[in-house]
Amino acid sequence: MKKTDTPLVISDSKILGGAVISGVTNGLINGAIQWYLLKGRASIPLSVDGITNDEQTVLATAVPLAVSLAMILTVVAYLTLKAPRRRFLPGVLWLTIKHGVFGFGLIVAGAVTWQRLMGTVEVSLGAAVIILGVIAGIVGGLVNYMTLHASLLRPSIRFDEAGIFLATRS
Repeated sequence: MKKTDTPLVISDSKILGGAVISGVTNGLINGAIQWYLLKGRASIPLSVDGITNDEQTVLATAVPLAVSLAMILTVVAYLTLKAPRRRFLPGVLWLTIKHGVFGFGLIVAGAVTWQRLMGTVEVSLGAAVIILGVIAGIVGGLVNYMTLHASLLRPSIRFDEAGIFLATRS
C-alpha cells in the first residue's frame, strides 16, 4: 500500500483548533496594523449619528477590513491545506466571493444597527484597536474554519470533476 492510498482525514476538532489559532493570530496582527494606522488620535468615533458623514469611524474601518480579510484568508487557507481538497475553480473561487459578501453583510448590518441604537459614540485609541482586532480575529477564525470545512475531500462527500457537490454517501 502506497502512502497516497490512505486518505488524510482531518477531524472537525483539529479544524476548529486551527481556526482558533488563526483567529487569535489575525486579531493580534491586524490590531497592531490598526494601531499603527490610527496612532496619534486621542479619540475616534465608533459610530456617528448619520449614515452620510466625512469622519473615519471604527465601524466604517471594520467593513473593508472584514471583506478583504475574508477573501484573502479564504485563498490562503485553501492554498495551505495539505489534505486532499476540492479544485479551486469553480468551487473555492465561489467560496471566496461568498465569504467576502458574508463579511460585508455581517459587519454592515451590525454597524447600522449599532449606529441606529447608539448614535454617536467616541472611543479611545486603545478601545478602537481592540474592537478592530476582535473583529479581525473573529473573521479570521470563521473564514479559516468555513474554508477548510468546505474544501476538504471527505470519504462521505462526493464532488464531480468541476468540484461541485453531488451527494452524501450513506
